[in-house]
Amino acid sequence: MRLIIAEKPSLGRAIADALPGHPRRQDGAVVVGDTTVTWCLGHLLEQAPPDAYDPALKQWRLDHLPILPGRWKLMPRPKARGQLAVIRKLLKEAREVVHAGDPDREGQLLVQEVIEHLGWKGPVSRLLVSDLNRPAVQRALGRLEDNARFTPLYRAAQSRARADWLYGINLTRAWTVSGRQAGHDGVLSVGRVQTPVLGLVVRRDAEIRDFRPRPFFVLWADLAVARGRLRVWWQPGEPHPLDDQGRLLAREPAAALAERLPGAQGRLTQLESRDKRQAAPLPYSLSALQVDAARRHGLSAKATLDVCQRLYERHQLITYPRSDCRYLPEEHFAAARTTLEGACRADDTLRGWLGGADFSRRSKAWNDRKVGAHHALAPTGKPADLSRLEKAEADVFRLIARNVLAQFYPPLAVRDIQADFRILDEHFRAKGQEILDPGWKPLFTTREQAPPLPSLTEGETCRVEQAEVEDRETRPPEPFTDASLIKAMMNIARYVDDPAVRRTLREHDGLGTEATRAGILETLVERGYLIRQAKALRASRLGSALIASLPEAVGRPERTALWEQRLGAIAEQDDDPAPFLAALIEDLQGLLTAADADRIRAALAGAQGEQAPTPRGKGGKKRGGPRRRTGTATRRPRRQ
Repeated sequence: MRLIIAEKPSLGRAIADALPGHPRRQDGAVVVGDTTVTWCLGHLLEQAPPDAYDPALKQWRLDHLPILPGRWKLMPRPKARGQLAVIRKLLKEAREVVHAGDPDREGQLLVQEVIEHLGWKGPVSRLLVSDLNRPAVQRALGRLEDNARFTPLYRAAQSRARADWLYGINLTRAWTVSGRQAGHDGVLSVGRVQTPVLGLVVRRDAEIRDFRPRPFFVLWADLAVARGRLRVWWQPGEPHPLDDQGRLLAREPAAALAERLPGAQGRLTQLESRDKRQAAPLPYSLSALQVDAARRHGLSAKATLDVCQRLYERHQLITYPRSDCRYLPEEHFAAARTTLEGACRADDTLRGWLGGADFSRRSKAWNDRKVGAHHALAPTGKPADLSRLEKAEADVFRLIARNVLAQFYPPLAVRDIQADFRILDEHFRAKGQEILDPGWKPLFTTREQAPPLPSLTEGETCRVEQAEVEDRETRPPEPFTDASLIKAMMNIARYVDDPAVRRTLREHDGLGTEATRAGILETLVERGYLIRQAKALRASRLGSALIASLPEAVGRPERTALWEQRLGAIAEQDDDPAPFLAALIEDLQGLLTAADADRIRAALAGAQGEQAPTPRGKGGKKRGGPRRRTGTATRRPRRQ
């Protein structure tokens, strides 16, 4: 018997439906001819808690740290024992096993750790499915690979899980026990991703809180020219007082000039134009989709992920959603017209977009060299009756289909124009843009474009009709939202000060993964470290105090982003994981010495004096503050 082990039931059923023969369902599996398809339920196994290595570690004490397992142990998740027993029984009857985890690092770990935990020693093949449509699954079944090829991917995922355990267990226990000594009766959870994300928000909130607005002044003038009117802006230079962005810091020079301008004559001294062509945005990765869904439809990152999972598993309308790639396989290009016509035929908006597509166009999105374990999100071609979907599902599906359809539209062609005028011996400037070909742009916005500049000729004269000084103020940075925080996690190099580290991080993934970013935000909210205020994400007093009490490096992105770089080397270049874990342990031992009750007490007291909000639970009760607890804390906090 050939045994196929899928990552989840929906994938298992899709595989069984694609096999030749009549499926016969049994407990936890489907039998089709000589093949049995079973499945995991997500992770069936988890890292064992500290007390599985030594019962004394059930008690949280500083003198137990660091906790360093000699031989790592896994244990079944409480609700997974039944399915684990099904797989154990089927393995005893199998002659061959097919690993059908999702095509990513975590999917490789999830199924392979079960196979190894249950002691299978026979051959293992690898099935890579990224599209649950029957033809796509049948194609994947026809090109099984040797699972040994994916051993580096497994080692990287295993190293990540162990490193997360070491980092989270040890630092969480150290800060929680020290926090109790400081008078805080609650868990202070520390994680290799969640804490730097919290740090981003805490620092942004501090910038907003400490921001002091500065006035600046702008002067505009409306000009009459030969073929119309336009507005120009004064470009002050020395000796006027300017800030580092060239903004005028004193009103008097602008006001004095404004009084002299009406009726003054001038001349267009320089006219520059540049034609530009911009290709359509690429198809979506999950994080890019989460950013747009938040901006356009107000969906949280987790809501978008949940919608994508339903579109993928329940409705089978899109390909595998937890992808970090924005490119499509070249073989998909030939079938793109059929796929998109099938996907778009039942929706008026999509049919309208489909009508403008030119399927002879081939954009840079089709590129095998850019496709790794996954490709970009795309429709499967199954007809989508969006009237039967939930509104959020229809909205997200349209976004996904639109970005693929846009690959068959012409580039956006524009002409940027800059006109420099000399009036009363002062420099004025106007900028405008003329759309030469809207290309793909109408699929993305219905907003009216600003009117272009009138037709201009270099050297022509002008006359000032009116002028005015506007009093403005510098503005603080915007608070993070789901969209901007996900984008910050994707582009974490922007938040790193060290130029060398910044250059390195631009070449690698940011904080977290496509699959975990939404969950990290929700975890921080659930634990009372972040709160939502309308669309904004703000740090609570507890969240601010935690970051203040930790060594600065723990709340910054450099360490965890460089972790991902090292894990990528293990996955892609088959590097030895041992040096990575050894370096982590050495680093961890230094960090543990910084757990100090006095520092935590001071941080908690300092946060109480700030204007940071306190999260409220049901009924308006405040959460995150001290609460009574009897006995010794044994709860294992989730980490990420």
